[in-house]
Amino acid sequence: MARCGIRLLLAVAVLLLGVSGAKAEDAQVNTIQDIFRHLRTCWRPPSPAKARPLDITVVVSFNRAGNILGHPRITYESAEASDNDRLQYRIAVMEALQRCTPVPFTEAMAGAAAGRPFAIQFRSRKTSPPTQERRA
Repeated sequence: MARCGIRLLLAVAVLLLGVSGAKAEDAQVNTIQDIFRHLRTCWRPPSPAKARPLDITVVVSFNRAGNILGHPRITYESAEASDNDRLQYRIAVMEALQRCTPVPFTEAMAGAAAGRPFAIQFRSRKTSPPTQERRA
């Protein structure tokens, strides 16, 4: 039941991507590193009052014009996240994509990036959680 609600929320967020909003800086994107840098400038994690810090990865493809091609797909979320944390971070990721698209590709990069999947990691914590080591 909760999965259907999350899928519906993601579908609505994808539809909202077509609505114009505040865009990231209009510097031309000419390399793969520029793509990641450009998308991270739009990242605004939820406040600690709304959700605990976690890491999330989304796979997204773009067309030549820099618009999202198909549907973004969440491929990783921190294991310790609650359902509320996951929902808040999924919303934040979709808002970041909305702010950053269309990506201002140069002509050469538009041809190279079109249709290719990019796995974008959004992190809200500075370090990894401590692991518990056991003596052998």
